[in-house]
Amino acid sequence: MEKRYPPFVEAVKPTDSELYEVVTKNMDIAMGPGELDMKTKALIALALDALEGSTEGVKSVAGMARGLGASEGEIKEALRIAYMVAANKALAATRGAY
Repeated sequence: MEKRYPPFVEAVKPTDSELYEVVTKNMDIAMGPGELDMKTKALIALALDALEGSTEGVKSVAGMARGLGASEGEIKEALRIAYMVAANKALAATRGAY
């Protein structure tokens, strides 16, 4: 199976092959085999993309998570966690108003 990277990573390859190698190696380490299973890693990446406001990332990673066996309920929970973290950050920042 050929490794596939997001289009924004592939776009770096023709102009900066050294950076491309660094970025893809980091992605391979982070998303490769380890203590966490691939579905869990995808759900974490999904929540982080949601926090960053990456609409295309959320769409892509949700598809990847589904392909790894994530249920709609698991995807929903990961996105709820992202919302909770973002909301709590805003709530904590409001302390300065009082």
